[in-house]
Amino acid sequence: MEVETTQRGSGDPLPFARSYQLEASEKALDQNAIPFLETGSRAEPYNEEQPIYFPPELVHQCPQETKTMYHHYLIELKQNFYYDVPVHDIVLAMRTELEPDIANLNFDLEVDRGRLTVNLKHVGVMELTPEQVLTARRFQITLLRVLIERGMKKLMKILDGFQLGNNLEMDYLLLPSNSSHGQLIDWKCVESALFSCNNVLKNHTNCSMKANARVVQTKSGLLCTCMIRNSLVYTPHNGHTYCVTGILEHLDANSLLRLRDGTDIVYKKYYERRYGIQLCFDQQALLNGKHIFTVQNYLSKCRRKKEKAPSNISVELPPELCHVIMSPISLSTFYSFAFVPSIMHRLQSLLLAVNLKKMLLDHCTQKVDIPTIKVFEAITTRNCQESYHLESLATLGDSFLKYAASQQLFKTFQNNQEGFLSYEKGRIISNVTLCKLGCNHKLPGFIRTEVFDTKSWMIPGDNSRSYVLNEEPLSDTRNVYVVGRRKVKGKTVADAVEALIGAFLSTGGQNAGLVFLDRIGVKVDFLNVPYDRQFQVKAERLLDLCHLESLLNYSFHDPSLLVEALTHESYILPEIPRCYERLEFLGDAVLDYLITLYLFNKYPGLSPGYLTDMRSASVNNDCYAQSSVKHGLHKHILYDSQELRQQITIAVDNFEKLSLQSTFGWESESSFPKILGNIVESLAGAIFIDSGYNKEIVFQSISPLLEPLITSETMKLHPARELIEFCQKEHFNMKELVLSQIDGMSSITLEVEAKGRLFKQTSLAFDKKTAKKLACKEVLRSLKESTSRT
Repeated sequence: MEVETTQRGSGDPLPFARSYQLEASEKALDQNAIPFLETGSRAEPYNEEQPIYFPPELVHQCPQETKTMYHHYLIELKQNFYYDVPVHDIVLAMRTELEPDIANLNFDLEVDRGRLTVNLKHVGVMELTPEQVLTARRFQITLLRVLIERGMKKLMKILDGFQLGNNLEMDYLLLPSNSSHGQLIDWKCVESALFSCNNVLKNHTNCSMKANARVVQTKSGLLCTCMIRNSLVYTPHNGHTYCVTGILEHLDANSLLRLRDGTDIVYKKYYERRYGIQLCFDQQALLNGKHIFTVQNYLSKCRRKKEKAPSNISVELPPELCHVIMSPISLSTFYSFAFVPSIMHRLQSLLLAVNLKKMLLDHCTQKVDIPTIKVFEAITTRNCQESYHLESLATLGDSFLKYAASQQLFKTFQNNQEGFLSYEKGRIISNVTLCKLGCNHKLPGFIRTEVFDTKSWMIPGDNSRSYVLNEEPLSDTRNVYVVGRRKVKGKTVADAVEALIGAFLSTGGQNAGLVFLDRIGVKVDFLNVPYDRQFQVKAERLLDLCHLESLLNYSFHDPSLLVEALTHESYILPEIPRCYERLEFLGDAVLDYLITLYLFNKYPGLSPGYLTDMRSASVNNDCYAQSSVKHGLHKHILYDSQELRQQITIAVDNFEKLSLQSTFGWESESSFPKILGNIVESLAGAIFIDSGYNKEIVFQSISPLLEPLITSETMKLHPARELIEFCQKEHFNMKELVLSQIDGMSSITLEVEAKGRLFKQTSLAFDKKTAKKLACKEVLRSLKESTSRT
């Protein structure tokens, strides 16, 4: 009989089946005194708003010196798709040198037409004068505000009298590159933000365009056509901005315009009717204007693919209606800079991961090298809708925490029964505890919880938006900046703690995982502590020792451990004072971790979350119970219960009628006595102790019993999970389950309303989990058949 314990993350423990076992233990041990857990106060996790951190590498006092040193990084953009507007590289200038694993950053952006590859590389250090910094800031503010806001709203007011300030601010520069022409920075393009009509004509009396050059009247004044051919213009009559890409020599205001309804009208007449504008210079050639690109979140893997607008869609613009904002600047520059917010958001997130990693490793005496990208993955939630999120790492971290805590409790409290151990383990691995540990170490400020919104992205150097950078210490030697506050769910913080365990473990090994646990306040070690047991019994008198050791491919140093692992509580005798439950408690955690680690390493390319599904299908009582019957372990259980004998007989008969190719998953439609699965775990616990806590030996011994192990091709979702996802996809209404007891059997009634029809199923089983599985499987089958017919 298995003692019920609190489920992972459920908060308060469920009632114990044998609660009397705990009374003496709880009197002997204060509830707050787990000796290897530092949680501080027993109060609930913080409910107030948490800070939102911003990386200090991107924040500085505005440069006031004659020259300021900037590290220059080339953001190389490579189009993996065809588009007749090419991208070009961008220069990122920062006053802080990036960490090596970020300085060589490489990732893809999801573009409507395909993928854009982003490569970052350090190209040198350069001094910039305050005048160059001021010009660069005017350029990026103008260009990025036009791209993000798609207009001139407030821009002229912001730039009027724009100067460098004295306050802390986001201090980095984004500049167009001209590397294809041998120049790192295209300063001619940068200076396009300083465009003024004053005196431009006298500089163009000998224009390079020679015979094709001429003067045209614009809203800004008289300009040479070479100055307007590649420019950003604003048309006040409709509030739009356009990138001018050429002169339409064959069209002027007296030419015909084809309207959408198929009729023709002279351009001059069209503007008079539509806008009430009288064109005065009707002999001037019209300009070819392109709409400004839309800035989107190119990091989202769930981004909806929109209609691919052809790049040749353009408008014809009378020059006299155009106010020139920037010149010269190309359409390629606008297209390239449309990706900048997504690129910088990714870099900003990685810099936060760097700061978190450094904070966690401050004062660490061991050499631990964790890639920044893994820490970044561990603080990225599914809600961000990016290609990375923390679920797989959290699954690995959860299993390791359970393994470490169970092992430590087992060795620390050798005279306490399984119910007490499970209760204490539940407290250690609960969401409440993990959230508290995470909050104590300032984790909420680093966690990424939302989809990137390009409109909320803060343009560097643009101080017109109301944000305040407040410095906050992370440690004695490290600071970060706070840009706002938000609420973070306790479960999200707990998930991130587990994911960080997984990040340290997967890249730095077991020692790195222990370093992280120690850093957040879980003090565990994997020392070989002798198992103190007053257990004198000759195993050969009770068990077929040779057969069991042959089956397990392991020879016991202390065979009495094998007796304990196979003894049911109904069989306890003076010479056998313990049943299998303590070993099952330990073996459960060991097997969970071993199988999770095996799957994590074998399938590194799986999408996040799939590991969780594979583990669920492999690590469950049905899986272990079927393996137990398949290899005849049930014949060696020591028990004295007629009821249990009957249950095992029925389970064995049902199993022999099945034609299962594997023992994992959810294929079985009958329930199994829990002891059949539990003894697989208790045997794992026994081998773990007998081998000196060697988990590799446990895997070598137990994994053959579970073969064939699950693969990505054979994985099947639990019917309940599959039904939920199917109903969500088809927008069916799944009603709450109705649970009842009929003659000692569990009854589950399930109803789903789909397209005006009600699909209902009631299933009976010895336990509610099996009843639920059967009901879900039947309703799912009926729904799929109905859907396929329609």
